[in-house]
Amino acid sequence: MADIKQNLDRIRSRISEPDFLSNKGLSNEVGIHVFCYDPKDELTVQDFLKRITDDEAAPYRIIECDLYEIFLQLLEDKRVLQSTAALEDKRGKDYLLQQLQKIATPEALLSKMCYEPIQQGDVLFLTGIGKIHPFMRSHKMLDSMQHIFAAIPIVMFYPGTFNGQSLSLFDLFLDGHYYRAFNLL
Repeated sequence: MADIKQNLDRIRSRISEPDFLSNKGLSNEVGIHVFCYDPKDELTVQDFLKRITDDEAAPYRIIECDLYEIFLQLLEDKRVLQSTAALEDKRGKDYLLQQLQKIATPEALLSKMCYEPIQQGDVLFLTGIGKIHPFMRSHKMLDSMQHIFAAIPIVMFYPGTFNGQSLSLFDLFLDGHYYRAFNLL
């Protein structure tokens, strides 16, 4: 199996393909792709993401949406970010999780992700999947976003595995079933 750096290098050529950028060749499916990697390679993946999003000479424009950063912004907007530790101490982690999941709905996250105008050559990179766990499940996010971003390809950077039917976060947790995505490479 190719190492992480070789696989990351293959992403550039894959997302540069005209058919990929125009969402063609997917049998009328939404262009949702998953790039799986070993969680131990997180820092290598983050370094790659920084470099590829800064590449102004590329035939694509990367729109990166880090779900964890968006989640933190939602908590800040609701003015609860600073009080989460105290709430956990007072009411427990299960209560805190329930409260934060009420805030971090797919719809709330999507409202922070929308950008305009969508252009030919845009590619949405969905990152922060491991960091936002357990507040958001990736298959719920993909279900909610497919109609909003149907015009551009979506690449979810996933620290775990995807077998074409199920997502397994960190290869430890069944993150859910999702049938509409394709492995990127």
